[in-house]
Amino acid sequence: MCDCCAPIEESRADAAAVCPSCSQKGKMIGTLTVKALLAVSLERVDEGSTYRFCPTPDCPAVYYDEEGGFFTEADLRERVHQKHPDADDVFVCYCYRHTPGSLRADLAGRGRTDVIARITAGTRAGTCACDIRNPQGSCCLGNVRQLVRRIEQQGEPAPF
Repeated sequence: MCDCCAPIEESRADAAAVCPSCSQKGKMIGTLTVKALLAVSLERVDEGSTYRFCPTPDCPAVYYDEEGGFFTEADLRERVHQKHPDADDVFVCYCYRHTPGSLRADLAGRGRTDVIARITAGTRAGTCACDIRNPQGSCCLGNVRQLVRRIEQQGEPAPF
C-alpha cells in the first residue's frame, strides 16, 4: 500500500499557520505535490517554505506558505474538488479519475457503486499516486466515502 494515506507530521509551530486569504487552518502538504500540480513556472516555488492546502470552498487560495504567498486554482493543472464540492465534473479521485457525476451515474444505473472497493484495491496494489496527483496531497478515500454517503442519503439524481 502506498504511503499516500499517512499523515504529514506537523510541529507545534506549523499547527498555528492559517491561510492568508480566509484565516482558516490548512493541512501541511509536501512541496512535491505543489510542484506537480502547478501549471506555472516552478521558479515561484520556494523550496525552503512549508506549504499548506486550504480546503475552504469560497477561498481563492489552494496552497499557501508561511510568508503569506499563495497559489490559486488558476495556477494549477487540475480543478480542486474541495473548491467545487457540488460540481459533477471535478475529480474527487485524481488517480482513477472518478467525479461526483460518475458516482451519481453509477449509483443511479446500478443502485450501488464498487468505486470504493476499486480505489482500495488500487491503493493496496500500489497503483495510486494520491500524494502527488490529489491536490490535497493525500488519499481520496475519505472524500469518496463521504460523497457516496451524501448521494445515497439525498437520493441525488444522475446528471443526464
